[in-house]
Amino acid sequence: MTSPTKPAEPGIGMRLALDLGPLAIYFATYAATKHDIFISTAVFMGVTAVAMLVSLIRFGKVSPIQIFSAIMVLILGGLTIWLHKDWIIKIKPTIYYLTVCAVLIWGLATGRPTLQMVLGQAYPGLDAEGWRLLTRNWAIFFFCLAIANELVWRNTSTAFWLSYKLWGSMPATLIFAACNVPMLMRHGLAADDNKVVLPPEE
Repeated sequence: MTSPTKPAEPGIGMRLALDLGPLAIYFATYAATKHDIFISTAVFMGVTAVAMLVSLIRFGKVSPIQIFSAIMVLILGGLTIWLHKDWIIKIKPTIYYLTVCAVLIWGLATGRPTLQMVLGQAYPGLDAEGWRLLTRNWAIFFFCLAIANELVWRNTSTAFWLSYKLWGSMPATLIFAACNVPMLMRHGLAADDNKVVLPPEE
């Protein structure tokens, strides 16, 4: 009897495309429409839905936290357009980061491997202490991203805020993930498994 084929895991390139694609199109639409945040937000909502569909068809799954992020885009994006208030979509990253941070802290406090459940088998061989430290590090990082998002959108233009999201927070996330690899290797991650794995982005 043939065993069912395991769904493919997205590589770093596809993962970045699914995460960065909607944001890049959001930024491009904002520029093309002469800084119309409301048209851009509508396009962002549509492209986010398409990215989720691609993930489901290509890889056979969409993580709960990715679903949560997409729901936030649709709800807050819809409110942005309906109420004509651009600050609503701008607080979406803050809410996302603080929610993920809270979930990770709750996991640490209750001894539940919440990050391990999200990343699955991405770090084979990593011991319990390694998962605890990785969870703590990401919780702190997401809290810092929430503060950064608030500072940027409240004190700069919409164009700068979008640029920061595309060229600031994402590269910072990649660098932060890479900086954790030496710690992971000290806690059981094999040398040939030291790839950079990112938690789901907002």
